[in-house]
Amino acid sequence: MKISDILKNNKVTVSFEVFPPKEWAKIEDTKKVIEEMVKDKPAWMSVTYGAAGTTSGFTTEIANAIKKDGVTPLSHLTCINSTRDKVNSVLDELKANGVENILALRGDKPKDFVPAEKPDYHYAYELINDIKAKGDFCIGGACYPEIHPDSPNRVEDIARLKEKVDCGLDFITTQMFFDNDAFYNFREMCAIKEINVPIVAGIMPITNAKQIKRSVELSNCSVPKKFERIMERFGDNPEVMKQAGIIYATEQIIDLMANGVNNVHIYTMNKPDVAHKIMEGLSAIVNE
Repeated sequence: MKISDILKNNKVTVSFEVFPPKEWAKIEDTKKVIEEMVKDKPAWMSVTYGAAGTTSGFTTEIANAIKKDGVTPLSHLTCINSTRDKVNSVLDELKANGVENILALRGDKPKDFVPAEKPDYHYAYELINDIKAKGDFCIGGACYPEIHPDSPNRVEDIARLKEKVDCGLDFITTQMFFDNDAFYNFREMCAIKEINVPIVAGIMPITNAKQIKRSVELSNCSVPKKFERIMERFGDNPEVMKQAGIIYATEQIIDLMANGVNNVHIYTMNKPDVAHKIMEGLSAIVNE
């Protein structure tokens, strides 16, 4: 099923993200994670591609496992340091396996990243154009509620997002954020610039205080005083921090839905228990 069709229903949806293992020997462990997560009936599940495509070979395998367990898969596809031949090969593989949904991304640069001398891709919109030319895929894209790290300012960032959406995106999913007001401001800016595709709000439950530094680096998001105080008070106690992080994320989602945000994507970090606790806290809301 295409995610664009799911989003047309205007119902509350919660989706999950999983990432494939770095070693093939651990692929079955990831499949067991999926088996647990599908019990909470996510609207779809996305599977990451790895920095610069480092786990690209496992993405289709995991997407197939998600589909086999009765949930719509969304396959990430990055283009940084990739080639058009490689992208075409992956698209052929996804099409052959009945994967209809792709999240088209430039991709994060790994620490030891060395760009190609003459890269085929510089930006995500180039990848989107190639996916559109290749077949009838539902295509999603990424966006930053608090400005892409490479953008000089909000005006430029929204302008680039508008160009990307106009290439043919069916929806956009935000990077994680911890301040809902940042999302509401971003949503308003999108409306002003006539970015009219559905916006899926990305939420990451911080269950370990060490997560926050890397999360902020990747998403360029701010950390509200409220959450800083939570980490200061509970960060040294793993079990308490985990509970506090789950509650904070759940409250974020409740506030979003109360303000008309129907679609939320949870960056689960392959933790079925965390996903389950959040869904437990949203049970009546999701089934309203």
